[in-house]
Amino acid sequence: MNSHHHHYSSIQRNAHARAAPKISDDVLEEIQEAFTLFDTNKDGHIDYFELKVAMRALGFDLKKDEVINILKKYGVDEGTKMSADGFVNVMSDMISKRDPLEEYKKAFKLIDENGTGGITVANLRRIARELGENIADDEIQAMIEEFDLDNDGSINEEEFIRIMVNGH
Repeated sequence: MNSHHHHYSSIQRNAHARAAPKISDDVLEEIQEAFTLFDTNKDGHIDYFELKVAMRALGFDLKKDEVINILKKYGVDEGTKMSADGFVNVMSDMISKRDPLEEYKKAFKLIDENGTGGITVANLRRIARELGENIADDEIQAMIEEFDLDNDGSINEEEFIRIMVNGH
């Protein structure tokens, strides 16, 4: 496995983690960390406001009535608090129902921060830095060339989704 495959796989894993149909241990840990972080008085429960913020931290930016509907669905009234177990159940459920294609499109938009419609060397360099990967520019260029099917010097959304779905 050549080195740019290794680096690319950590970027890929990061996007895949957001779209995994079943909950991995990493995601479970992330859900539990979000609960602990937003359980500000440390009573083992979070209220509606803490829930809304915790959900946003996990990538769900929902409107007030959507959050209230979720609470009701799980038998929690707006005025009552949700336990850690309840939160883990709700978030596991929501994360497992995410549409992978939608997540890949969101991930593409996050990487293509200027909205140019293509992922460039500069975009991948920034993402690699954010993930703590130290990758030389020529390796990043090689990654783009490998996946750039229309040879326009960048990876468009279609090419990106193909990489995410097929793994290459």
